[in-house]
Amino acid sequence: MSLSRIMKWITGGSEAFLGIPLIGGSFILSTSWGALLVMFILHTITLFIARNEKGNISGSILGMVTSFIGVIPVVGMIMHIITAIVLLLDAATNKQ
Repeated sequence: MSLSRIMKWITGGSEAFLGIPLIGGSFILSTSWGALLVMFILHTITLFIARNEKGNISGSILGMVTSFIGVIPVVGMIMHIITAIVLLLDAATNKQ
């Protein structure tokens, strides 16, 4: 399994956690939005790894956008769920 695929599983799972109503939002608020900064950094690292392995980078870009939009309560939750689906599907279907 390639490093980009592993990172997509990790970031996708993290996004799925952050997309859980009340629990994800509570976690984000308890870290004073630090979780969104950490996710942005992880998505950036995943983007560079996937690009170097000539893999799909769209999920990582969507994740970076989601990290900024995540400060808006309901919209952020929906974006976290969408990003999780995109990343997990990409990790599951990518056979690098």
